[in-house]
Amino acid sequence: MSKRSANETGKRVALVLGSGGARGYAHIGVIEELEARGYEIVAISGCSMGAVVGGVYAAGQLEGYRDWVCQLDYVDVLRLVDVTWSPMGAMRASKVMNKLESLVGDTRIEELPIPVTTVATDVRRQREVWFQSGPLLQAMRASIAVPGVITPVHIGDQVLVDGGLLNPLPITPTVSAHADFVLAVNVTAHSPRPVTLDELLPAVERSLTDRTEEERMESVQYSSWMDDVRDATRRLLDGLGSGNAQDEDPQPRVRGLRAWGRLDMILASFDITQASLAKYKIAGYPPDVLIEVPKTVCGAYEFHRARALIQLGRHLAVEALDRFEGRTHPGWGSPGVVVEPATDSEGKSGE
Repeated sequence: MSKRSANETGKRVALVLGSGGARGYAHIGVIEELEARGYEIVAISGCSMGAVVGGVYAAGQLEGYRDWVCQLDYVDVLRLVDVTWSPMGAMRASKVMNKLESLVGDTRIEELPIPVTTVATDVRRQREVWFQSGPLLQAMRASIAVPGVITPVHIGDQVLVDGGLLNPLPITPTVSAHADFVLAVNVTAHSPRPVTLDELLPAVERSLTDRTEEERMESVQYSSWMDDVRDATRRLLDGLGSGNAQDEDPQPRVRGLRAWGRLDMILASFDITQASLAKYKIAGYPPDVLIEVPKTVCGAYEFHRARALIQLGRHLAVEALDRFEGRTHPGWGSPGVVVEPATDSEGKSGE
């Protein structure tokens, strides 16, 4: 497939990158396919992981970020967990932010060559906050602060948390962009049945991302590496309970597992809420091209699966852009192209 410049195709794209934790790595693959086809990204709106990928890309550091995340294994991801005893959240995310700082430094949003909007939520005023100026690093940090999990950002009297709380797929900021079409990537999509990452990746691409036997053994042992995190979060998460002495369990291991279950419940509930909100945003402002990544392909915090998720994003972008360009349907640029996993009448994934 030959590259074509944006001037040749007349296609300038406004890109909307949704929240969804590790699934947001798929955004990288989408961007890579857009660039490979010569599209010009003229505006970016992102939430949570979408804010991180979009901000890093606009700062010209996507390649370095991609290289870093593709090297992360189970142990590396655990080492990035920095537990705190703050009642505002279980983790600070300072280790991740240190890496992002090494990439984007003190870049300000208004200085970026591409207009960028990152979305956070002000829990005090219960409203969205759009960052379109100011420090990029601070905007990304505010947008990833999952309530109860990652500590919020305080700016003045604002208490800022993950934008996905109100707007996991921020299409609205791109409406006024000088673009030929809007492409949105929803990485918290519902699916008729649970769909795995392996099912969605073509066999050739799957072979490139297959884990080694050593990595499979690490997967089996993954729960043992989580023991310290479970124990560290237990005391904080116990505060979510009733405080009844009879509810206490004298066995630390059992208590740790129960506490981690509460954290899982927080994350799963947030995931479900984002998926539902994204559907409403899409209905209100339908993008010209919508790429849907089922939220079942991996857990929100499986950050060790970057390589496969990037491949998935690119694979789905190929399908979306082929259809949009009229390669499988006559007519160039037919609006409302949606690419999601094919299902048959029984809700099974297509071949």
